[in-house]
Amino acid sequence: MKENNYNVIGVMSGTSLDGIDLAHVELTFSGTWKYKIITSETIPYSAQWQKLLSEAINFSSEKLNQLNEDYTEYLAEVISEFLSKNGIFDTNAICSHGHTIKHEPEKGITLQIGNLPKLADLLQQTVVCDFRSEDVEYGGQGAPLVPIGDELLFGKYDYCLNLGGFANISTSKEGKRIAYDICAVNTVLNWLSQKLNLEYDSGGKVAASGNLDHELLKQLEKIPFYEQEPPKSLGMEWVNEQILPLLMPKIDIPSALHTYVVHIGRQIGKQVKNGNLVVTGGGAFNSFLISQIREHTNAKIIIPSADTVNYKEALIFAFLGVLKLRGEINVYSSVTGASHDHSSGKIYYPGQTNNF
Repeated sequence: MKENNYNVIGVMSGTSLDGIDLAHVELTFSGTWKYKIITSETIPYSAQWQKLLSEAINFSSEKLNQLNEDYTEYLAEVISEFLSKNGIFDTNAICSHGHTIKHEPEKGITLQIGNLPKLADLLQQTVVCDFRSEDVEYGGQGAPLVPIGDELLFGKYDYCLNLGGFANISTSKEGKRIAYDICAVNTVLNWLSQKLNLEYDSGGKVAASGNLDHELLKQLEKIPFYEQEPPKSLGMEWVNEQILPLLMPKIDIPSALHTYVVHIGRQIGKQVKNGNLVVTGGGAFNSFLISQIREHTNAKIIIPSADTVNYKEALIFAFLGVLKLRGEINVYSSVTGASHDHSSGKIYYPGQTNNF
C-alpha cells in the first residue's frame, strides 16, 4: 500500500544562476494532491561558482566530469546545512534537479550536474534526481517537467507561467497537458544588467528608464524558434547563438533592457489571450516586465505568495520525486514529445551504487 503523506526536500538550480533553491515540503494525497511549503531558502552562488557554471558549457569532457564531482559535493554541503539548520532529520527523500549545463535535446543531449549516486552517500538520505535524461532517451525534449505539478497542484489556473532563466508556460488543450518554453528571460536580462555592474535589474527599474529600439525589436521578433510548434524547449546554447549576438553591439544598456522586456511581453501575449494566468519565478517581481505582459494580454494575472513565486519549481521537483517513489507517471509525452508517458528520474540509496 502506498503512503499518502510525504516529507521531502525539493532542490532546484536555475539557468539564471541566482542560486540553489531549497524547499521543505509536505505533500499529501487524499483523492487529490495538496502541498505545504514548511520552510524554504535560496543559497546564492559565489562569484567563483557563477563563473564556473556559466563557462562549463565549453568545458572538455574531463573538466566537466571533475566539475560534476565537485558540484555534487558542494550541493551535498548546501543541502546538509539546510537540513541541520532547520532541524529536519526524517525525510522520505531529497528530490534534486541538479544544474543544467547542456541542453540540446534535438541532438539527444541533456546534462544536469550534481546528480551522481554519491549525493545519497554524502547526505545519507534517499535521493531522487536526474529527471531529464530519461525523457530525452525516449525522444522527448526533457523539458519542461513542471507541468504535471501545474496540473495536479495548480490545476485551478488556466495557464501557469514561470519567469526564470526562460519563460515557460503550461495549460490544458483538448484534455491534454501541453507546455513549452516561450523565450529567454533572466538569462538575458541579468547578462545585460551585469554590464552595468548590477547583479540584476531590481523591479525592472533600469529597463523602464530606457527607450524602445524598434530595429532591435524587429530583429528579435524574427528569430525562427518563435514560429516552431510545441513541444519545444530552450537552453543557453540557443541564447548564445540567437540572442546575445543581437545585443552585443548595443551600448545603450537601459534601452536594450527596455526593448528585450517589451519583446518578452509580446511573445507571452501571443501565447496567452485570456483566462487566468498564475505567474511565478523571479521575473514575477520585475514590475516593468509584468506591466509589459499585461499590455499584451487580456488574461487576468495572478501573482501568488512570495513562497510560491520563489519556490514553485523546487516544490514541483519535490513532487516529481514523490511520484517517482510511487512508481507513477511524472512526465507527460504530450508536453515533452517523448514516445510515451513515463516515471522519470533515478533513485539512489546510501551505500548503493545501483539506481532504479
